[in-house]
Amino acid sequence: MTTQDSAMLAFAGCTVFLLLAFGLRTVVQLQRTGSSGFVGISGLPGSAEWTGGVLFVVALLAGVAAPLLQLAGAAVPSPAFGAAWIRDAGIALYTVGVLGTLWAQFAMGDSWRIGVDTGARTSLVQRGPFRWVRNPIYTAMTAATLGLALVVPNLVALFAVVALIAALEIQVRLVEEPYLLRAHGDDYRRYAAGTGRFLPGIGRALG
Repeated sequence: MTTQDSAMLAFAGCTVFLLLAFGLRTVVQLQRTGSSGFVGISGLPGSAEWTGGVLFVVALLAGVAAPLLQLAGAAVPSPAFGAAWIRDAGIALYTVGVLGTLWAQFAMGDSWRIGVDTGARTSLVQRGPFRWVRNPIYTAMTAATLGLALVVPNLVALFAVVALIAALEIQVRLVEEPYLLRAHGDDYRRYAAGTGRFLPGIGRALG
């Protein structure tokens, strides 16, 4: 497979991921609740909410741009990651990430949101992958993004991974966990004490 073929494959992967994780899930949420579940970027410019939201959007845009720039010859893949088995590992990681994202999203049921609506009180989801990890959607999204970066291992794809991880750390630690503590109190403390933040058994503490 040529670098151009890999770039086409990665762009198709980005498109499929966005359509499923955002498009399909939003349509289902609308049908079930009458609301899209989309809260969007909130907070004042420079705040944790705003910074996390902006970085998240930047990561998504960079993920789409990486294969397009490689197709245009404006981004060059690193030869150190050019082996076929690395590309294949990336495809496998991407596939697991997409499936994991959908599993976790649908496990949330009507509580699913993009962003935090501080005026809403949703249930504390502990079913499905949430039995082992508090943020399985974010874990799966990171896996999918990293997988695509292995298919098109250029600097823009690497930036997308770094920006996504930074966005999710900010969102979880400074926005979502404080909100969930306010909303669920000791129930959330007990849940957090028994489940990892992004991976099972790791980060079983708040802050």
